[in-house]
Amino acid sequence: MNINIKAATAALLATATFLMAQPAIAEVYAQNPNLGNTPMEGTATFEAFGGKEGLVKIMDDFMIGLVADPRTKPFFDNNKQTFIKAMLVEQMCELMNGGCKYPGRDMKASHANMKVNREGFNALVEQFQFAMDKHNVPFSAQNKLLAKLAPMYREIETTTGDAVPPVFPKAE
Repeated sequence: MNINIKAATAALLATATFLMAQPAIAEVYAQNPNLGNTPMEGTATFEAFGGKEGLVKIMDDFMIGLVADPRTKPFFDNNKQTFIKAMLVEQMCELMNGGCKYPGRDMKASHANMKVNREGFNALVEQFQFAMDKHNVPFSAQNKLLAKLAPMYREIETTTGDAVPPVFPKAE
């Protein structure tokens, strides 16, 4: 059996963080209620990601992976790729205290017209890890960001049944 230890460890960390974060829901939206969590203290994680320029490169590769993966392709193979990448860059930048302000909607509103299931959500996390690895983001920095993102899961996963993506025009 071939197990990717790094991916399994990250998945376990994200799950544990998610479960531990449950009681902290009241403080999650203390600053930007649409951000999904409070920003990190300091800028070390932001710097480990290569700053905003690094985030842009990571999100470019992340989107390529999301479109290539059959589990996530129906949600991302559309004409909103540029917008989604821009929102992700701003969201991650603000979460990592990089001086950005995420202007987007909250996670519940952003995913309201989608039926995202656990398989699709986990596939998205996997593609994000691949993109971070490609850009040599240290594992500890990846885990810090994933810990901030993990509580958003309950706002994004909206079905236990089949995933149903929104209807957008295809990307050209």
